[in-house]
Amino acid sequence: MKTIMYSKLRKLLLFVCIIAGAAELSAQKNVIRPKEIWPDKSGNHIQAHGGGIIKAGKKYYWYGEERRQGLDPAYRYVSCYSSKDLVNWEFKGDVLKMSDPDSIGKTWVLERPKVYYNAGTKKYVMYMHLDGPKGGKSGYAYARVGVAISDKATGPFRYIRSFRPLGFESRDIGQFIDDDGTAYLIFEDRPNGFHIARLSADYLDVEKDMCLLKAPIEGGAIVHYKGLYYVLGSALTGWAPNPNKYATAENLEGPWSEFRDVAPPESRTYGSQSTMLLKVAGKKDTTVIFMGDVWKPSTQWDSRYLWMPVEIGDGKLWLPEPKPWTINVKTGERAMIIPNGLK
Repeated sequence: MKTIMYSKLRKLLLFVCIIAGAAELSAQKNVIRPKEIWPDKSGNHIQAHGGGIIKAGKKYYWYGEERRQGLDPAYRYVSCYSSKDLVNWEFKGDVLKMSDPDSIGKTWVLERPKVYYNAGTKKYVMYMHLDGPKGGKSGYAYARVGVAISDKATGPFRYIRSFRPLGFESRDIGQFIDDDGTAYLIFEDRPNGFHIARLSADYLDVEKDMCLLKAPIEGGAIVHYKGLYYVLGSALTGWAPNPNKYATAENLEGPWSEFRDVAPPESRTYGSQSTMLLKVAGKKDTTVIFMGDVWKPSTQWDSRYLWMPVEIGDGKLWLPEPKPWTINVKTGERAMIIPNGLK
């Protein structure tokens, strides 16, 4: 009798271990691991650098610079990934493949693509930083934005034109969509500062300069949280990371507070550069995610991502030390991973 009971107990314990192991494996697949290789559903490292995210229906779409090895050097590529949970991403292809659009020159660049959905025209509108030596000796003398459109989130996108927004130079760009749906372009103008500009009704042009911050800031990102705007950016140090800083204001027009560190300055934002602040408003909580790039200039295909939930509120914006974490996009709740579970 004891032998039978012992056998049944062993089987029960084995079953519990299998279930626990499966649960642990499932949980591990839903963990965001800052600065590590981030495989898509096919097992390939995600290539969406300098990117931006929008939500259409129940899916998030992540667009960025395609930097995988073996690309045709005559073209520049924008990739697209989709996800329902912000963790597990499916590669939807390169939604834009473009040769030199304006005869800029052999070393032309396409950087920081950002996509907006226009409910009025039912078009997806992509902005990108276009640059190169055209008209000057510098490798970044062209300083314009390019615009492309598509009928679908997954492309293909068709290039329309390039221009200097409101007549100003434009290099690093960012995007912001306010809670009321109004769309803005953020762009760095080396001679003057950092612009926050409203897009036209069809999103195909830049209509109004809401604010010009006299600050040498690029990699711009904005979030509206509990009645306050937070603007974030990095210093002008090229590929090298630096202490990213933020300021706050009650209105986009300002006045803006002084810029303050978003992380310990000696960490140089943990080796990353800002690209977006993503707000996930759920049924129970709201999480704001710092999206940053960990650039590797000589092996760009191996550049990583630093995504972390920030501490935000009452004028404070703080990026904690990167650690594995999870998010529930339905409830808006996040949790840090500790050795024995979640915290």
